[in-house]
Amino acid sequence: MDFKLAAKEILENVGGADNLANMTHCATRLRLTLKDPSKANDEAIKEIDGVVNIVNKAGQYQILIGTEVPKLYDEFEALVTGDDGSVQVNNDGESSGNIISTIFSAISAIFAPLLPALAGSGILRGLLILAVQTGILSEASGTYSILNVASMSVFYFLPVLLAFTSARRFGASPYLSALIGAALLNPEFIALMGDTGNGATTSFLKIPVVLMNYNSTVVPIILSIWAFSYLYKFLDKKVPETLKLVIIPLISLAVMIPLTVIVIGPIGVYSGEAVAQVVNWLIERSSILTGILIGGGWSVLVSLGIHWAVNPIMINNVSTYGFDYIVPFTFACNFAVIGTTIGVYFKARNNKLRSFAVTGLVTVALSAIIEPTLFGLLVKNKKLFLAQIIGGAVGGAYLGLTKVVTNAFVFGSVTTFPAFVTDNASNFIQAMIGLGISLAVSAILAYMFTEREEMLS
Repeated sequence: MDFKLAAKEILENVGGADNLANMTHCATRLRLTLKDPSKANDEAIKEIDGVVNIVNKAGQYQILIGTEVPKLYDEFEALVTGDDGSVQVNNDGESSGNIISTIFSAISAIFAPLLPALAGSGILRGLLILAVQTGILSEASGTYSILNVASMSVFYFLPVLLAFTSARRFGASPYLSALIGAALLNPEFIALMGDTGNGATTSFLKIPVVLMNYNSTVVPIILSIWAFSYLYKFLDKKVPETLKLVIIPLISLAVMIPLTVIVIGPIGVYSGEAVAQVVNWLIERSSILTGILIGGGWSVLVSLGIHWAVNPIMINNVSTYGFDYIVPFTFACNFAVIGTTIGVYFKARNNKLRSFAVTGLVTVALSAIIEPTLFGLLVKNKKLFLAQIIGGAVGGAYLGLTKVVTNAFVFGSVTTFPAFVTDNASNFIQAMIGLGISLAVSAILAYMFTEREEMLS
């Protein structure tokens, strides 16, 4: 694939840089927010080499590329970068009358760049736990301590990383934003809590301050940088060019760090914990039903590109509690996709269809990317889509029944099995059974639903 040519053709066919309100990418898609979606030429974009499909949902124009989308994004970004190095996309003009669409777009832009770091750290954490359980490593060893730091740093410093990506989405300075996030993790600030922990108090200019531990938190820093973006844009317009180097950072830090620790931070901590507690309470009350809904419905959310609304809850659960119940249900979906490809392979006689099924199986099993199979096979064949949904729902129900968790936020594939390794040895075994059920049910149904002379449409 010629990424430079593809980027140029895509930009031309979405109405040019002037029609871009925002842009980002996730694991497989180039996600654009267009000021006027009617200017996009869907048919021309679908004909571009490397483009798998187009999904225009949740306020985003999503172009499915595959796992090489970061390379395409780099070329795309270069086309809209000015001589001063700034990206010539103004999200102030983002035309989104739907607040839900705006939220989905923001979540995608904020979390997508961090997914490799989160997934890699999670897998390393799982392997480390496995090494301790099998006696390969001792928790008292220096090797364990160093690898533990390597696996957990991304979660501890999550506010700094999220500050940077949030700033890029909201239009603030990424580096000043990262400083705001870093201030919340400064040892001197943390020491103010003493042994009391969350809820300890101090004062700032005689204003009472409720202290919180912000390491591994998600919501507070995103809210803070969202608020900061308005201050930053105001200062950028009002401060003379000759004084910007000093005045903007001075006012930004002097205003935003106290504002965050006094107002925004506590609100973010309590609201984030409340959402996570509600979700986990629902899972505890009806984990089987939750498993059915998420295990069966996750592929539908992915097909619409709105699964990003759930991802922050999973990330927050892992960073706050060290485990998550929802991630296993997404595994059930992915292994149901694998099962569907197996059923198609053994029933169909068309070589092109069987080859596509094998490609899909390998892609999902190794990289957890289901979109090519989803759009290339399941969306086009409603019976196979139903087989996958049923398989995911049945497997999800079992995972919910047995309370399976993961120790990390990862995508569901064979390579991410270490995420199921916890102090509870049966967790891994139950996970394998649940995923086996998803795979087997969908494979059997796909075999039944597939015609021997089925063609790849």
